[in-house]
Amino acid sequence: MKQLRKFLILPALLASVLVLSGCERPPIEAVQHGFRGTGMDLIYNPRILAEQAEKNAVPVSYGAAPADGPKAGAVYKNVKVLNNLSVAQFGTFMASMTSWVAPEQGCTYCHNPANFADDSLYTKQVARNMILMTQRVNTQWQDHVAQTGVTCYTCHRGNNIPEQVWFKAPKQQTGNGLLGDKDGQNTPVASSGYSSLPNDYFAQYLTKSSNIRVQGGTALPTGNKHSINETEATYGLMMHFSKSLGVNCTYCHNSRNFSSWEESPPQRARAWYAIRMAQDINNNYMEPIKGLFPEHRLGPTGDVAKANCATCHQGAYKPLYGVSMLSDYPFLTGPAKPAMKAKDPVPPAKSVAMK
Repeated sequence: MKQLRKFLILPALLASVLVLSGCERPPIEAVQHGFRGTGMDLIYNPRILAEQAEKNAVPVSYGAAPADGPKAGAVYKNVKVLNNLSVAQFGTFMASMTSWVAPEQGCTYCHNPANFADDSLYTKQVARNMILMTQRVNTQWQDHVAQTGVTCYTCHRGNNIPEQVWFKAPKQQTGNGLLGDKDGQNTPVASSGYSSLPNDYFAQYLTKSSNIRVQGGTALPTGNKHSINETEATYGLMMHFSKSLGVNCTYCHNSRNFSSWEESPPQRARAWYAIRMAQDINNNYMEPIKGLFPEHRLGPTGDVAKANCATCHQGAYKPLYGVSMLSDYPFLTGPAKPAMKAKDPVPPAKSVAMK
């Protein structure tokens, strides 16, 4: 019997390790987020918060550049965006953009060093549109970003491409009989919290205005057209929210009545605007400039990279934990303009390798 116990100890220990590997290592802290008895607690792990704080540190501020003096549009050639800035503002912002988006490549990531006015690099044309998109967010979506706003750094953080973007998923190959269609399920990815929930719901909610529902409001015989597919996709989206912001469900919902807007915290309304803001920038600023990008920058179905909640938040309940950078770059608050569409695709030979 003793030999049997010794023989079983190692497998039991290995099984325990496997089971506990899916659990979060302590310590855990709970903060009451609603009235007593509602179960609305926000669960935090101080260890993870410390790691997130480093990722969400804001670059050192050198203050706003003076707005007086000659205008960039009068001094430099081919300045199509921000041409009303002073030369000091324009130069400071160009240096900041370089450190935010291409710290290794420098100015030549977007510019021809022999002729800075040249538009041959697609990255320069994309940068113009991203500035317009930033102004759009800061002027038209204050119901979500408030006065904190966003800058290029909010998403890029020293990377050519933001770490968190999404592409449309390729259509799954299906067969006859029992093979069927997985509907994006049972293929765990980070966006669904590595669950078995559908992983291709971004196109439904962040480019289209599909119903976000877990159940219908009426019984089936009275015209309820909602489906289990909607329920599963909705839960996948909610997992994405939770993971992107580093919060649990009670950040936006009252746990005793998840569907009630009257009993929900204000954060739920901000999330409502966030979904529509993502639809706006994906449909009106990303999709229109698809022709600017070389093939290697497009997704498996040929679509352009698009934004989701994680693009800005990156694990923090507020991007950069709510620190605003707009006081140094007030011109990023307007005026909002539509995206500049590409006239002709940029030849691959002139493209810049992306990290």
